[in-house]
Amino acid sequence: MNKKTIVVALGGNALIEEGTEGTIEQQFENTRKSMSAIVGLVKEGHRVVLTHGNGPQAGLHLIRNEAAAAQVAPSTLNVIVADTQGSIGYMIQQSLMNALLDEGIKTEVVTVVTQVVVDKNDPSMLNPTKYVGPFFKEEELDACKAKGWVMKEDPGRGYRRVVASPIPVDVVEKNVIHELLKNGKVVIAVGGGGVPVCRNGKGRLEGVDAVIDKDRASALLAGLIKADELLILTGVDKVAINYKKPDMKVLDSLSLADAERYMAEGQFPKGSMGPKIEAAMDFIKRGGKTVVITSLEKAQAAVEGKAGTRLVK
Repeated sequence: MNKKTIVVALGGNALIEEGTEGTIEQQFENTRKSMSAIVGLVKEGHRVVLTHGNGPQAGLHLIRNEAAAAQVAPSTLNVIVADTQGSIGYMIQQSLMNALLDEGIKTEVVTVVTQVVVDKNDPSMLNPTKYVGPFFKEEELDACKAKGWVMKEDPGRGYRRVVASPIPVDVVEKNVIHELLKNGKVVIAVGGGGVPVCRNGKGRLEGVDAVIDKDRASALLAGLIKADELLILTGVDKVAINYKKPDMKVLDSLSLADAERYMAEGQFPKGSMGPKIEAAMDFIKRGGKTVVITSLEKAQAAVEGKAGTRLVK
């Protein structure tokens, strides 16, 4: 089999299953379950970069900010992303190392706390739309706004803080990640979309109070390190159009032109498949060969061309 460089974007269900409390013990248990497909890729000799989300974990940090506001200074969003990169990276790193050891594989695993550059003039900086943190009641809005927060109603659920979600433009540690791959390491990187940073006039880095879409950051990294394949793992085995409608159609493959047409038709909503398709298109436009979107359970079969929806140019 042809050995590939593969960026694997783990879905949120890899750590926290819907309907559970999301305790550390539960997250470790779910992470251990999620590693079998990754072990299979490493066992076949592929060079693997793992990325992951951090939405629920970052939300818990923001709740802690509120609960402890009278005693300790709150953490900014960029620091929260860095914190969760470390904690989630630790869980994945340990779980994967143990799973590889069980298979007699001596490959080392390393987590890179990754900074991702955004444009401080990105339109989203002026029009934040990404919901983060806990829900608030209408009578609490003035206190929230006094902190400089932008608040919007999450229909039917209450009011939440919204923050910018700018498009990623560069990965600061891309060369380090590439070197680690060349030396046979499995790398965990751009967790939670990466720590958002911008460059000032002198080229120095500064943190940005924002969040970055994990799949968009994964696609960017995959392009920068010239990965052969981007594997986006989510809650469905294949992409579909007319989703959950009588005329729903499951797609085995998808051309770039078809993906753009379906996006324009509104087939892939922003709150579900939309960001994944946008990320897939971005990787192909950057010269990537193949994107496969599938479930965690089908990951290894998808790399072998036996499962998932494949997007190619």
